[in-house]
Parts: sequence; structure tokens; C-alpha cells
Amino acid sequence: MTARPLGWIEIARLGLVQTALGAVVVLTTSTLNRVMVVELALPAVLPGLLVALHYGLQLLRPRLGHGSDVGGRRTPWIVGGMATLALGGLGAAVATAWMATNPAAGIVLAIAAFGLIGIGVGASGTNLLVLLAKRVDAGRRAAAATLVWVMMMAGFVITASVAGHLLDPFSPIRLVTVAAAVAGVALAVTLLAVWNIEGPVEGTSPGAAAAAATAPPAFFLALRQVWGEPQARRLAIFVFVSMLAYSAQELILDPFAGIVFGYSPGQSTKLSGVQHAGVLLGMLMAALAGSAMGGRRLGSMRALTTAGCLASALALCGLAMGGFVGPTWPLRQSVFCLGVANGVYAVAAIGSMMGLVGSGTERREGVRMGLWGAAQAVAFGLGGLAGTLSSDLARYFLGSPTSAYAAVFTGEAFLFVVAGGLAARLSTADQAEVPGAGGRHAAGLRQG
Repeated sequence: MTARPLGWIEIARLGLVQTALGAVVVLTTSTLNRVMVVELALPAVLPGLLVALHYGLQLLRPRLGHGSDVGGRRTPWIVGGMATLALGGLGAAVATAWMATNPAAGIVLAIAAFGLIGIGVGASGTNLLVLLAKRVDAGRRAAAATLVWVMMMAGFVITASVAGHLLDPFSPIRLVTVAAAVAGVALAVTLLAVWNIEGPVEGTSPGAAAAAATAPPAFFLALRQVWGEPQARRLAIFVFVSMLAYSAQELILDPFAGIVFGYSPGQSTKLSGVQHAGVLLGMLMAALAGSAMGGRRLGSMRALTTAGCLASALALCGLAMGGFVGPTWPLRQSVFCLGVANGVYAVAAIGSMMGLVGSGTERREGVRMGLWGAAQAVAFGLGGLAGTLSSDLARYFLGSPTSAYAAVFTGEAFLFVVAGGLAARLSTADQAEVPGAGGRHAAGLRQG
């Protein structure tokens, strides 16, 4: 008996898990970053390395997804991941406070805490997307992806605002208290959000699940099987290339506006707001387009992904050109267009992952989503470094900041074009394999 598809209220409940996840993550990667560098006067490389550790440990996502494949249930891994994340978030705050009196001990604790953060994000985030993918109808996947993504952003915004208010006047004790409150609320919200939402699991006896879980080689076999699937491998490469281009722009857009266009810090901050507004609009556009196409074509999300990638490439070329034109170039409009294109790409890419997670070898959904999540995390971690390093190198060799930024934006545009080509191949492969429209693929492409 197949479980019924999730309704909008249940999708929103799962979106609350993303809100909780975003709340803990933003506190550790933003607030604690600032405290280490400003209040404690520690080298900026320290929080940079800790955040890199958090991304690096998300290479475990395929293994964490495999655990839920073996047991057949996703909610224990979502809750366990959130508990691990909450413990890591609290531990990171304690470690930061400890650095004020004993830097060495605080750094050791911070390494362990950020390790827990990476594992917790991987376990909870991967299995949440698998649960959504398996239980949301094809026609709702783009809208569902938009909803949970926007709710995660809401977690960023609300936590940053409330925590910022509660942290003044700053003290180490206040920092730990606020972190404990955020972690506790996030875990409580997750427990309520997933309560009684998954239902019974078909076809997996407790004895069989326990026996499978005690066989470590099973994971490597599952990973080889998933990597051997052309669609899964191609999508993993696409996610890595596109996320590398997506994240590389993040740390150079503000300096570009300041150096080339003479923007003040306040003006460049407002420019970031313009970009985020564009991202939100692009997400909504992708959700509406995906819902309009519904399940009539399994390649609809890949078509939107391709369009988002190519539009992002055009917008980046516009920024590269704008640097040479100078102040008369409509920079705000260009950045807004880049945000819209990025928003379309991001939601459509998530929709593509949700649509393809059940395609291929049976009971490998967690490994498949974990593979794509690991590719995303590694690319995002490398993207910021690659963007800033490339701009520095280009500036050194080209001698002109305008030429340097143009070279970097052009390189990112090229990556988006490559990603668009990979996305188009995904769409072609799906349509070739699925005769007719809206049907279920006999090899196992289940739509909820």
C-alpha cells in the first residue's frame, strides 16, 4: 500500500525543519564568526577553517542517507540530525566563550562542535529532502522546494534579528544562553514538525533492517551502484559545477561594487538586498512555472534548471561588461536580474533532485540525495575561496581591478553554461527513457 502524498500543511510542517536548521546554522556561521574576529580579536582564518570543516564533513551525506535507506524510515534521521546539530551549535557557542579565557581549549572544543554541526546538517537536510521527494506529487515539487527554501531563509533572518537583539550588551554568558535557547527551540520545532507525518514503512521488517545495518560493505556497494547510474552521476557533476559558479560570486560582488562603482558599505549592503529580492522572485517564478507544467513532462524541472543557468551566465556577462562601461551602467538592475536567474536555477535544481531521487536502483534514495548534497556542500565551500582567490590572481596579472572582476565573472558565466549543458542532457535522458507524459517509469521513478 503506497502512502498518500503530502498536503500543503504537511509540506509546510516539514519546511519548519528547514527553518530550524537555518536558525542554528546562521548562529554558528555568522554570529560566532563575528565574535571570534571582533570581540575576541582572533585571526579571521579560524572561523573560516571551522566553517570549512562543517562543509567538509558533509561528504558523509551519502553514508547518512544510506542509513535511512537501510532502516526504511527518514524521520529518526531527521530528528537525530537536528539533535546533533543543536548539540554542535551549543558546543560552538560554549567553545567561543571559552576562547576568551583559554583559546587553545576553546579551539579544540570548537573543532568538535563544528564537526557535529556538519554531521547534523548532513543527516537532517539529506533525509528531509528524500522524505519530501518521495511523498510530494510531481506537480507540487517546484512549489514545495520553493516553500522549504524560503522557510530556511526565514530561519536565517529571524534568528539573526532576534539573536542580535538579545546579544546586546554582549557577554560570553549571554552568548551561550542565546545559543542554548536557539538550539532548544530548533529541536522542539523539529520534533513537532515530523510527529506522525511519515507513517508506516512498507516492506521492511525490523530484523531485516537490523541485519542490513550491521553490514558496512553494503554502503560502498550502494555508493558504487548509484555512481554507476548515468543520471545520478551526471546530476552530481551538474550540482558541483553550478554550485561552484553560484557560490563564487557571493564574496566578490560587494567588493566589485565598491572598487569599480565606488559604492559605500551601506550602498553595497543595499545592493545585496536587491540581489536577494531577485532570488526570491526567481524562486516564485520557478514554482509557478513548475506547477503550471505539473507532471505532464518529467523534464520540466530540468528545462527550468537549464534556463536558470543560461540566464545566470548572461547576467554575469552583463556585470563583466558593466565594469568597463562605468557608473552609467545599470548595476542595480543587473544584480537584480542575476538574483532572479539564480532563484530560478536554485529551485528548479532542487525540484530536479526531488524528481530523480527515486530513479534507479531500488532503496537507494538516501545515498542518491546524499551524493548530490555532498557535491553541493563541497562546491559551496570551495566557491567562496575560488572566487576571492581568482579575483586576487587576476588583479595581480592583469593589473586592473575592472579587468580582474570581468575575468572572474566571465569564468563563472562559463561554468553556468557548462552546467546548463549538463542540465539539458538530464532532460534529454529523462524524456528518452520515459515514453508518454506524466506516467510512472517502470524502472522505479516514483512520484510520491
